[in-house]
Amino acid sequence: MAGQLQFDLVSPERLLLSEPVDQVIVPGAEGDFGALPEHSNLISLIRPGVLYVYKSGGAAPERIFVGGGFAEVTATSLTVLAEQAVPVAEIDRAAAEQAIADAREDVEDAKDDLARNVAQAELKVAEARLAAVVEPSAY
Repeated sequence: MAGQLQFDLVSPERLLLSEPVDQVIVPGAEGDFGALPEHSNLISLIRPGVLYVYKSGGAAPERIFVGGGFAEVTATSLTVLAEQAVPVAEIDRAAAEQAIADAREDVEDAKDDLARNVAQAELKVAEARLAAVVEPSAY
């Protein structure tokens, strides 16, 4: 294994990152996985969680919260299409806590199954966002 992986992180708002990296740890729907150069082709759903982006130089990984989406890995690239994405350092803890409270209220106030399912999905994202801020780096 040699070289780097072209990593592109795209959210609905903009292209957040596009650069060669050594490795990315992705919160896949069925568990975290590492994307490295010469990886087998893979398409995966992403659960709300933190991407760990390792760049050359051995520095600590960049941590980016993603609120779900898709990842496509090839031997030379990783593209993440994220429903939401924000560097963990930019997440406001108080706002994250308020988002959880609001989402819980929405779950309780849901008038039908569809509204309840949407509110529960929003609650999962809000809880994962707060966990990204308060829990130590896993990698």
